[in-house]
Amino acid sequence: MELFSLTPLESEALRLSLWVSFWAVAVSLPLGVLAAWVLARTNFPGKVLLDGLIHLPLVLPPVVIGYVLLILLGRKGVLGEALYSAFGISFAFNWKGAAVASAVMAFPLMVRAIRLP
Repeated sequence: MELFSLTPLESEALRLSLWVSFWAVAVSLPLGVLAAWVLARTNFPGKVLLDGLIHLPLVLPPVVIGYVLLILLGRKGVLGEALYSAFGISFAFNWKGAAVASAVMAFPLMVRAIRLP
């Protein structure tokens, strides 16, 4: 009797989850460190506004964040259309979109954790 055995479908789901989480952290970590440093070490007009924008995903429902990401990054979206026509990159309904959504939702928590003294 095996202690830990996965079906091929479970292995694929686990692999995809690890891939998405790797890219979400890889993309958001440098930006999170920079944002936390700016918020912790500098004073400038609009600092409270920047802090509020960074923490917006914490107070908005996830459905709203997902809808905004689709509006921005969908094939006919504001940024998505330009990215698709210039580079052939599509974010909607694939692992890249899941990585972006994960990064956006985790970003405020990352900034808060890094910003702590």
